[in-house]
Amino acid sequence: MKFGVIIFPGSNCDHDAFWTIQQVARQPVTFLWHESRDLENCDAIIVPGGFAFGDYLRTGAIAKFSPVMESVRRFADGGGLVLGICNGFQILCESGLLPGALMRNAGLKYVCKPVQVRVENALTPFTNACSQGEVLTIPIGHMEGNYFCDQKTLDELLRSNRIVFRYCTAAGEISGSANPNGSLENIAGICSAGDNVIGMMPHPERSAEPELGCTDGMKIFQSMVGAMASK
Repeated sequence: MKFGVIIFPGSNCDHDAFWTIQQVARQPVTFLWHESRDLENCDAIIVPGGFAFGDYLRTGAIAKFSPVMESVRRFADGGGLVLGICNGFQILCESGLLPGALMRNAGLKYVCKPVQVRVENALTPFTNACSQGEVLTIPIGHMEGNYFCDQKTLDELLRSNRIVFRYCTAAGEISGSANPNGSLENIAGICSAGDNVIGMMPHPERSAEPELGCTDGMKIFQSMVGAMASK
């Protein structure tokens, strides 16, 4: 199996994701340049965090026009695994691969800290190494992490169990005090109708080895490896 990590102008978490795949998960990985349409036979694509194209206009709005995203859309339509982290989540929403949008944080401040998220769906290719209702500690670092969608979309996400992570307390309680950005329904991550595309605001690559103070994020990458190995 082979991972691909996309690099956009302004990406700054691409090397973190690459390191985690190569050095921690011990899997083959390559960088994919945003101007290339070649996904180099990758089995999973990571759209990393950062500030693609400087977040000009709005987050992800320019990155969605990159040639590589045309290939990612086709890849996802064919069932390929796509993980969007932070800015990557924003890009996936702008690209139409996931519904809704990420708006400015409710407090209008950049938030960077470890948070707790509860696993709402442990049956996806990205969470199969987790337990239903498990609480993970994973850092966030964003200014536009306030997830929003219309009521019809929210109803569909709830009905089809596509809300994958919710911000919560250490005890797993979903509360306003545990919501760091004002996100609708405390949503921290959602998946596509086919479960093969996921966007999440927390950075699992920043909590994937003991040196970082937490290893909960590694479960996301372990899940992906397990899902691909079982095919």
